[in-house]
Amino acid sequence: MRIGFIGAGGIARRHMANLQGFDDVAIAAVADPVPERAAEAAARTGARPYADHRAMLEAEQIDACYVCLPPFAHGAPERDLVERGVPFFVEKPLAAAEEQAEAIGALVARSGLVTAVGYHWRYLDTTEEAMELLARKPARLVTGYWLDSTPPPAWWSRQDQSGGQMVEQTTHIFDLARLLVGPVDEVAAMAGRTGRDAYPDCDVDEASTAALRFASGAVGSISSTCLLGWPHRIGLNLFCDGMAIELTEFDLMVDVGAGRPVRSAQGDPFVREDRDFVDAVAGRANRIRAPYLDALETHRLAIAAARSARDRRPIQPRRGPPVDGAR
Repeated sequence: MRIGFIGAGGIARRHMANLQGFDDVAIAAVADPVPERAAEAAARTGARPYADHRAMLEAEQIDACYVCLPPFAHGAPERDLVERGVPFFVEKPLAAAEEQAEAIGALVARSGLVTAVGYHWRYLDTTEEAMELLARKPARLVTGYWLDSTPPPAWWSRQDQSGGQMVEQTTHIFDLARLLVGPVDEVAAMAGRTGRDAYPDCDVDEASTAALRFASGAVGSISSTCLLGWPHRIGLNLFCDGMAIELTEFDLMVDVGAGRPVRSAQGDPFVREDRDFVDAVAGRANRIRAPYLDALETHRLAIAAARSARDRRPIQPRRGPPVDGAR
């Protein structure tokens, strides 16, 4: 299978390394607007480098493509891939705003293409265990966190380019909450920004919290901050009848009143999501856990939380089929 890449940054390098370990895959081409980055990735993978994704798509015959771009850069690459009938894997978030993702979702829905989105927490074996436990005892209270540092890319600190922390980072926690507890009927969020000397151009909220009301009747909150210099706490806590669960990217704790046993996650969820995407494109069993249209529901929730904080009012996240020209 010949695979192309649009974007050759850090997350792309991780996917490339995984794919190079598959004996049924060849990385054929890499496009990145920074020529040196495209050249470096191409040299490492045996691909051909391009400075423009359209030039790559015109010159190359590829079976699938990875889109690993900053939020503001999404849109044209996905549209061009759908137009050419090329299945694609896109890294989260889907875009910096809702309208762009809705428009792409509408194209994907009409095309029937195989798609996947990089919500890799869905591929943790600890997440699978939590799902099994919650099937017997549903969560009634949820508390989630993304308490971390400010990422170095300049675009991350710009609201119009990243969408803000809830959209760009905490989207993983919103997705996990949707997966484990179900759809959200209403979100009411608050956020604040005071400005920091170390980040004079930053206009994203540095602290936020979102209260959620789930369709199941469960309630919860998800809090975010980028004020720290380290990943202090990132994960989701779920409280059920006689059971508490703490789930992070690395381990799982299940408390039933007999101690707090912790077990580490096993295996690499990034490898699993890449393998499932390749298999689905090849026509084998489609085990993709986050196709584009499902991921769109998570994006809508994160966008609704950000809008609620901005407008200072509760928001009902959009649900259902994607809409072109969304509000």
